[in-house]
Amino acid sequence: MGVGLGERRSNGPLPFTRKEVQAIGMSYRNLKRAPFQRAVMKLMQRSWRLTRSHTLGAQGIVIDGEQRVVLVRHGYRPGWHFPGGGVERNEEVETALRRELQEEAGVEVIGTPELFGIFANFRIFPGDHVVVFVVRDWRQSAIPAPNSEIREQRFFPVSELPQDLAEGARRRLGEFFEHKPRRTDW
Repeated sequence: MGVGLGERRSNGPLPFTRKEVQAIGMSYRNLKRAPFQRAVMKLMQRSWRLTRSHTLGAQGIVIDGEQRVVLVRHGYRPGWHFPGGGVERNEEVETALRRELQEEAGVEVIGTPELFGIFANFRIFPGDHVVVFVVRDWRQSAIPAPNSEIREQRFFPVSELPQDLAEGARRRLGEFFEHKPRRTDW
């Protein structure tokens, strides 16, 4: 029996429907055998990956001994944000967090960061998720010079957060410091 358009085969070896395969003029049975057709399918899968992709970011709520948090101001988007960035292919989330905190704020994570939550950022990019960690054990041996990516980094007391703090960061700080109910969206 055929599989409807948009549905995935649950028990087959290929991650697409018969109709999708037939739409490019191939039979499903021959697709598994012919090298040329397999090559064409690899190209299709790469195309689908671009249109159906997921992205993942790691950000840190870095807290100092005075209960201040470090925030960064980017050169490519307005407002203040947690330091962090994208998780690269074959990179663990915690490794990405450590790399991004060092690059953006000069923060070297000493201990194990605490997972705070995973949040859907679908308003910005469908399929995007942000993993947020709380970092209490760290050191900052040098403050990075401003550059095109990070214009500024600064510690803010929680009671004196900047007005143009990004909505997602403001929400996370409220959840963490004021024990507001956690939401799943960024």
